[in-house]
Amino acid sequence: MGRPDPELRGAIIAYLRKHHPDTCRHWFDDIQPVDLAQGVVRLLVREPVQLRYLQRCCAQPFTEAVQAVTGRLLAVRFVGEDDLIAPAVAPSGSDQPAENAEALPAMAEDMILSPDYSFDNFVIGPANRLAHAASVAVAQKPGRAYNPLFVHGGVGLGKTHLLQAICLSILSDAPRTKIHYISCNTFMEQFHECVRAGRMSDFRHRFRTVDVLVLDDIHFLSRHEQTQEEFFHTFNSLQQSGKQVVLSSDAPPSEIPDLEERLVSRFNCGLVARIDKPCYETRLAIVRTKAAIRDLQIPDDVAAYVAARIDSNIREIEGAITRIQALALASGLAIDLNLAKQALADDSGGGRGGNQLTIQSIIDAVTRYYDVKLVDLLSKRRHKSIALPRQVCMYLARKHTRYSLEEIGGYFGGRDHTTVMHAVKTVTNRCGNDESFSGEITRLEERLAGPGS
Repeated sequence: MGRPDPELRGAIIAYLRKHHPDTCRHWFDDIQPVDLAQGVVRLLVREPVQLRYLQRCCAQPFTEAVQAVTGRLLAVRFVGEDDLIAPAVAPSGSDQPAENAEALPAMAEDMILSPDYSFDNFVIGPANRLAHAASVAVAQKPGRAYNPLFVHGGVGLGKTHLLQAICLSILSDAPRTKIHYISCNTFMEQFHECVRAGRMSDFRHRFRTVDVLVLDDIHFLSRHEQTQEEFFHTFNSLQQSGKQVVLSSDAPPSEIPDLEERLVSRFNCGLVARIDKPCYETRLAIVRTKAAIRDLQIPDDVAAYVAARIDSNIREIEGAITRIQALALASGLAIDLNLAKQALADDSGGGRGGNQLTIQSIIDAVTRYYDVKLVDLLSKRRHKSIALPRQVCMYLARKHTRYSLEEIGGYFGGRDHTTVMHAVKTVTNRCGNDESFSGEITRLEERLAGPGS
C-alpha cells in the first residue's frame, strides 16, 4: 500500500475546476487522498453527508481527474474515517465500498441529500422568512414543533432546499435518526409496485417505522385515490406515534385538485408556510451565496446584473451563474460585466417573454446615458447623481412595461410601491417644467425604441 503524491489533491481539484466546474464545491479542499493500492486511490471524506453525495454523484469526474493527472488507469473510492481500518479495495464489481454501509446515517436511499442545501446556505428574505423559521424549528425538535410542516410555493423558490436542510440538520445532531426523504412520484411508484407484487406489508413497514418522513411535491397525489388512501393511513400512523412529517407542494393544501378533504384537513392541522419570489436584495444575496458555494469570484456589478435580470426563480439564477462560469472558462477571460451580458444575451430579461420592453433594457439604457454603475443604481444610496437616474428608470418601467408598482420597486433594492409612485410623479412634474430634462427622457425613449433595444 503506497502513499499518494502530496500534490495529488491540488492537481485533482485544479482539473475538476477546469473540466467540471459545475461539480466543484468549496469543501472539496477538505478531501484527503490517504493511500493507493491495487490500482485504487482512496479519498477520505470526514463528513458523512458529503461522503454519501460524492459516492453517488461524483465518482466519474473524480476518476477522470485522477487518471488525467497521474497518467495511470486508476480507480477512485471515497471513504469515511471508520473505513480506514477496513480493506482498501471494495469487492469486485461494487460501485461502493462495502464497509461504508454501517458508517453512514440511517437514511433511505431514494433521494440524494446535497451538502449545498444546508441552512447556512439558505438566503433568508421577506418572501421565505416564515418557511425558514419553521424549518429550523422542526429540525431542532422533530415531531414536537410543527407537525406536519407544509411548505408551498412556485417552482425553484427554495422548497427542496428547506426540506434537505431539515434532513441535514437532524442528521448532524442525531446521526442515527431514521429519515425517509422521497419524492411523491417515487412514493406512488413504490406503492403500485408493492401492490402488484403483494408486498404491502413491506411497504407499510418501510414508511410507517421512520422517525422523519419528508415528501417532496405532494401535489402529485392529485387524482390518485388509491395512493391517497394509503398515504392517509401512513400519515395517521406517523403522527400518532409522534413522528415528524414534512411536505412540500406547488400549491396550498386547499388548492391541490381532487385531494381528499380528510388529507386537506390533516395537512392544515400543522403549519402551512408559503414561499414567494425573492425580492432584488434577496436575489443579490443568492447570487453571491451560489457563487461562493462553487468557490467562484463574482464582482459586485456582475452579481447586481444577474439579480436584476433574473427575477423568476433561484434555479434560473443558478443557470445564469453556470453560463457565466462556462463562458469565462471557454474564453479564458475574467468574469466582468461585459462577459456576464454576453453569457446572458439570450435571456428574455425577467421572464415576461416576447418583444416587450424589459426593466433590464431600461436599466442598461439609463446607466449608459447617465454614466452610473448598476450596483449604485440598485443600492440604497440617495445621492442626487444616483437618485435621479433611479427615478427615471422607475418612470420608464412604469410607462413602458406591464410590471406592477411592487415588481418595479423590487428591482430597485426592494423598495415599496409608494417609492415608485413618488418617482413617477417627480419625473412627470419635472418633464412638464424643464424642457431640457424632458428632452433627455425623449432621447432615452428613442434609444429604447430603436433596433436591438
